[in-house]
Amino acid sequence: MDRRTFIKGTGVAGIAGLAGCTGGPTQEATESATDTPTDSGGDMEDTETETTTESGPAANVGMVYALGGLGDKSFNDAAKRGVVQAEEELGIAYAEVQPEASEEFPQFQRRYAQSTDPNYDLVCCIGFAQQSALAETAPGFSDQNFMLVDAVVDEPNVANYVFREEEGSFQVGHLAGLMTTRSFDAGSGETQSDSTNVGFVGGVDAPLIRKFQAGFEAGVNYANSDVDVSTAYAGSFSDSAQGKEIATSMYQSGADIVYHAAGATGLGVFQAAKEQGKYAIGVDSDQSLTEPNFADVIMASMVKRVETPVYESIENVVNDDFNGGSTTTLGLEEDGVACVYGDQLGSAIPQDVKDAVAETREGIISGDIDVPTEPQ
Repeated sequence: MDRRTFIKGTGVAGIAGLAGCTGGPTQEATESATDTPTDSGGDMEDTETETTTESGPAANVGMVYALGGLGDKSFNDAAKRGVVQAEEELGIAYAEVQPEASEEFPQFQRRYAQSTDPNYDLVCCIGFAQQSALAETAPGFSDQNFMLVDAVVDEPNVANYVFREEEGSFQVGHLAGLMTTRSFDAGSGETQSDSTNVGFVGGVDAPLIRKFQAGFEAGVNYANSDVDVSTAYAGSFSDSAQGKEIATSMYQSGADIVYHAAGATGLGVFQAAKEQGKYAIGVDSDQSLTEPNFADVIMASMVKRVETPVYESIENVVNDDFNGGSTTTLGLEEDGVACVYGDQLGSAIPQDVKDAVAETREGIISGDIDVPTEPQ
């Protein structure tokens, strides 16, 4: 199937169907090769001015986001930062869709691949849940470039990017284990020196999220083997009410720091931390900045720089150097993940704690500390 060949029933009308999902290509966008695809950020005029020249944009990129969508202040928003950076620095144009169910992944991947006006030079598939869909889509569109974040599809037209989430999670676990056993009072939370309990809230129970759990638990244990880790999964990346209920139960059971790897569900963790006068650890983005209303309880974030592979893959396409068939792994050494202290609370964290966390970072990079990828 050649994406540059008109596919009966999936031409302008088929691509226009994407407009029903937030930010999808509009019919107007498919009718002119020089039109800029819809930007769900609501600033289409600026996008056209900045990315469209007489010869058109440097590349057209289709973004298929993970479940939970934009506005999660975490994973998807980090991916969007990458494509916006490419828009500003490389002169590309992009369209984006936010699937509401995993069953929608194949149709959105195919519709971008089938588009002839414009031709999409790259389709970015964000999140591990797109793996099975892309494994079926990619072979049918051999001349279409795809990139995939958080999973691997072994096809020559797919550039894969994965992270060592367990390494960054070890770092924030080490921090939590050190802080929960001392008295600390800053912002709107506090810890008690007699506390021996911290928590982990996952979104969907999947191998990728268990890597976050495994690293966090290992880091806590490295700090103090007497500290217990309570764990629970919300079953969703977009259910803040469930996240709040789980975290509230953990705080009321004695945890004074809770780490989440749950997308928009994590907002509920922050809400619970503030109400209970405890602390939380964010994920993917520096959530003390993306969720400023809770900066006074966000001790740190396990930043996962999803924007890096998005930008890099687009840059490769623009430079005619697409790395299809490869897998790039990003960990602490590559600065793909990191423990980033909270914007408001970071300066209050004791220096000896920061020094200890810095030491384990070097230990992980050197191989002296082995971080598990499965909970023990």
